Amino acid sequence: MPETLSLRAVTRENYEAICDLPLPPEQQAMLASNSCSLVQAAYEPGYQPRAIYLGERPVGFIMWVPESEARVSIWRFMIGKDDQGRGLGSQALRLAMAEIAQQPGVREIEICYAPDNEGSRRLYARHGFVEQGLDPDGEDMLALLRL
Repeated sequence: MPETLSLRAVTRENYEAICDLPLPPEQQAMLASNSCSLVQAAYEPGYQPRAIYLGERPVGFIMWVPESEARVSIWRFMIGKDDQGRGLGSQALRLAMAEIAQQPGVREIEICYAPDNEGSRRLYARHGFVEQGLDPDGEDMLALLRL
């Protein structure tokens, strides 16, 4: 029987494993560390960190934050280097989108990524995100999904 992918709370029991998930060297500059993200979540109300598990093994991390009553922004999303290229990112994104869509009043999900990150661009486009142009800082591409 194939292992199931799931999103789980980040807890005292699993936070170290989440912090230790490695990225390939070429991706490290594109994403804040999971440690930094968990510190943010500990001090900012509404931030929603999730561990991504394949069976009983942590393979990734995702975190979203409320931007308004109607919009949620996925701020962090990663699959560890040893598990990339297996479709887990696509599955995890679907799980996160479904959980976010359950929040009353939410009508949009946004995500930002490095403009030269073709893998992210293709992944988000496959799931219905539409590029809106560079973010207000002019650094990252902003893509939006209307629910």
